[in-house]
Amino acid sequence: MTRPKPFSMIREFHLADWFTLANAFAGMGALFAVMSFLQTGDVKHIYYACALIPLAFVFDVLDGSVARWRQQSSIMGRELDSLADVISFGVAPAAIAYGCGMQGLYDRIVLVFFVACGVSRLARFNVTAEALSQGGDKVKYFEGTPIPTSLVLVLILWVAAAQGAVGEQLWGGRVEIAGFYLHPLVLMFALSGSLMISRIRIPKP
Repeated sequence: MTRPKPFSMIREFHLADWFTLANAFAGMGALFAVMSFLQTGDVKHIYYACALIPLAFVFDVLDGSVARWRQQSSIMGRELDSLADVISFGVAPAAIAYGCGMQGLYDRIVLVFFVACGVSRLARFNVTAEALSQGGDKVKYFEGTPIPTSLVLVLILWVAAAQGAVGEQLWGGRVEIAGFYLHPLVLMFALSGSLMISRIRIPKP
């Protein structure tokens, strides 16, 4: 039996896969920036975190474009793309929301729901991609809104941070329910998550 060469998995990566990894790197950078904000209280770190999500989106678009240009795609590439998207468009936006002040018990439940919806949406897409393509090479539509639409939520938080609306000044204030807090602004994450797991059909470009 031939022994696998060292780092053989990395050698099998296509050019598009490196753009996918860049997407994940940007998402992780956003998470670290949120941690820095929580440690220092310096709002510039929220700006950095929010700025890295559009950058991740650019890499996400480029990996698909490069794959089509080079006519190179694989199951591994698709799975890699989904895992990167979970970080950049699921976990990172939820962490940014938490950093901005959505830290009540109900906020956390909503943010966990949002991430779970994003993971479920990506898993459903991967499982049904072949069936949806109807024997062709291209998926003709999405079911539920794509997880990168969370970019809209991040942009809203970016504007809020720029106006000083973080922490106690968060837009919409907070509501106390049975001794625990809910920031109404977090409900946009509940809506986004619900749309991701919906059966709405969205044509794929």
